[in-house]
Amino acid sequence: MRYNSSATTLVLPVIPSRSGTGLWWGLLGVAAFSFTVPFTRVAVGGLSPLFIGSARAVVAAVLAAFALALTRQRFPHGVQWARLAVVAGGIVVGFPLLTSFALTTAPASHGAVVIALLPAATATAAVLRGRERPPVAFWAVTAVGALAAIAFAFAQSGGFGQPHWADLLLLGAVAAAAIGYAEGGLLARELGAWQTVSWALVLAAPLMVFLTALSMAQGPPSGTPVQWAAFAYLGLVSMFLGFFAWYRGLALGPMAQVSQIQLIQPVLSICWAGLLLGETLTWTTIIGGLAVILCAGIAVRVRLTPPPPTRNP
Repeated sequence: MRYNSSATTLVLPVIPSRSGTGLWWGLLGVAAFSFTVPFTRVAVGGLSPLFIGSARAVVAAVLAAFALALTRQRFPHGVQWARLAVVAGGIVVGFPLLTSFALTTAPASHGAVVIALLPAATATAAVLRGRERPPVAFWAVTAVGALAAIAFAFAQSGGFGQPHWADLLLLGAVAAAAIGYAEGGLLARELGAWQTVSWALVLAAPLMVFLTALSMAQGPPSGTPVQWAAFAYLGLVSMFLGFFAWYRGLALGPMAQVSQIQLIQPVLSICWAGLLLGETLTWTTIIGGLAVILCAGIAVRVRLTPPPPTRNP
């Protein structure tokens, strides 16, 4: 005998939750994103920040449109479009534009402060939006890791010093990305990981095309081959392929746990800044990097450990 009721609808997630796999996908995404700040710093040396922030999204949107069309993905429906707008506003519009303008004056190591603050901001957004409730020990270690990452980045960049407009842009970028990551991680469970970022790119494409045209009207883009190569990475990997891995990791979750892998990102970013841009790599970098990675590892271990079973008297 079968019982069918229209009052209850079972919706199976596109990506089932598997914690261990989510961590590895998240790590792959972080590795891809770790080049974003150094390569943005390289690109703004010859290309305008408005062009970099908008045109890289246009490049990614073209790839996304082809991928969606070739695989015949179903269109989002109803409120999913509004949620995609939140994702697009955070990761397609807000973060790229704000960081591009900030890095015209701030060095790459200073820009890594953004990455140091982002895990805590993403975890907070995940808890508020995804209703996750990690244990107190998780938040304690997360706070220590965030403070270590901030102190590490400050030591390399000389600190914030006097308030500067670049710092305000970086903080705004953190807030935008955290909201986009949290909403995108949840939406990826319904639409799929790469599908979510692809639809967000397509949705934001008209605005980014307009901004690209505006930047080109102000002056045609002109850069060295190295600067154009850095721009190509930002469009292909930072704005598109990296999100495949990152959103899949967030979707597999738990989101608050996977987001803590970002604590490793400022370590990698400053290392790349030292290797690629010649910025100073000192023992402070090595010691601070080890501290950040250690805190991230402890936070993940605490989150993975199940609570002890309660016994009924």
